[in-house]
Amino acid sequence: MSGPRLVYVTARSTSTTASGEGPSSDVVRRFSELDSTADLTRLLHRAYADHAAAGRMFFAAYQSEQDTAYRLSTGECWVAFQDDELVGTVTVAAPYRAPQGYPAPAGAGSFCQLAVDPERRGTGLGQRLLMLAESRIAALGSDQVVIDTSAQAMDLVAWYRRRGYVAIGTWRWDVTNYESVVLAKDLSVC
Repeated sequence: MSGPRLVYVTARSTSTTASGEGPSSDVVRRFSELDSTADLTRLLHRAYADHAAAGRMFFAAYQSEQDTAYRLSTGECWVAFQDDELVGTVTVAAPYRAPQGYPAPAGAGSFCQLAVDPERRGTGLGQRLLMLAESRIAALGSDQVVIDTSAQAMDLVAWYRRRGYVAIGTWRWDVTNYESVVLAKDLSVC
């Protein structure tokens, strides 16, 4: 992988806020029992609101706090803070326990709920969270990543493709209103 690497336990970086207000201090770390599931759920709702407004009902756009807690239990949840404000997250699992029929390579890892507060978009935080997810999946023993997203979210699909993901199939979740494109990336060639 090119670019800066995040440290697994804690990562600090200095970046400029999306509004250009100058440097801010970012910390990326594992979600802990002291963190708020309610705050994380609100972040997810904010981050996925534009998809919902476009008619794409990503589960993260409306999931309950209980749903968030369950999804946290399925892997490692990482959270990003800017000056003590929760601004990003990603949850990583490796190996991924895909439902029967899901087109995932055997032994692949996955991540979900990659979210950045709308006020922090364009600052590179999403890229850093993606790099962290891929690094953790590799560290957990998987050399491939599989994810899915709305096939209608063409800008998001293009964002992943620019980062080495290729379409390998489609899937239909019962908690969304769209067909998902399933994307994979081979981490062994990064």
